[in-house]
Amino acid sequence: MKKIAIIGAGNLGIAIAEGLIKNKAFLPEQIIATRNNLIQIEHLKKDGVIITNDNHFAIKEADYILLCVKPYKVVEVLEQLKNDFTPNKILISVATGVSLKTYEDILPNGMTIFRGMPNTAAAVEESITCICGNNKDVNIVEEIKTIFNPIGETVIINEELMNAATVIGACGIAYVLRFIRAMIQGGIEIGFDAQTATKIVTQTVKGAAELLIENGLHPEQEIDKVTTPKGCTIAGLNEMEHQGFSSALIKGIKTSFEKI
Repeated sequence: MKKIAIIGAGNLGIAIAEGLIKNKAFLPEQIIATRNNLIQIEHLKKDGVIITNDNHFAIKEADYILLCVKPYKVVEVLEQLKNDFTPNKILISVATGVSLKTYEDILPNGMTIFRGMPNTAAAVEESITCICGNNKDVNIVEEIKTIFNPIGETVIINEELMNAATVIGACGIAYVLRFIRAMIQGGIEIGFDAQTATKIVTQTVKGAAELLIENGLHPEQEIDKVTTPKGCTIAGLNEMEHQGFSSALIKGIKTSFEKI
């Protein structure tokens, strides 16, 4: 029975643990969660998860090690724990911007190492997680996907695209939320109270996303369905474009990418 250790179980680690249990990808007793302050993950223990502040114990006991520490702590933490790793273990890190080579230089030769980039929608099981690794074995890749599938969708990409994936998938949550906020503010200006505007806008955004997911069409094809000649929709869209809507979004994405 394989076990997974979640090292540094913060919000993301907790979301993954809960997703694994809910979707029965792992039994609670197959999951070891670590954190300095155990009170913050005490609820996982009630579910049957093994909790500890001993990272050495967790790594020795586990087959998969999910590293959830902050990027600036990765090298320091791995240097402390590297003797606990063996080539048969699989490391999966969700630390932003730390290359596979960085892990390979510290850990035993031949270890399978993956990077994963989920987003905060993992908390509601709607993340998109981009994954890359140094092992292309289809069976291994599928095993890694089973860890992230309970918190949303997964996609395999090349490592050179991981920074771009961070911008589109992780920073992208903030871009969409800012768009939603603006729609709500517009709704209030034309007559709705904040609560009603929020409900209408959030469901509209959810519905728009589902249309693309279910129908597999380009956004413009769905836009064409709601734009009639001389109508209010096309008038609003054109005004947004005159004000630089698409251009501003694209420039923002490129700015985030350059910053990363």
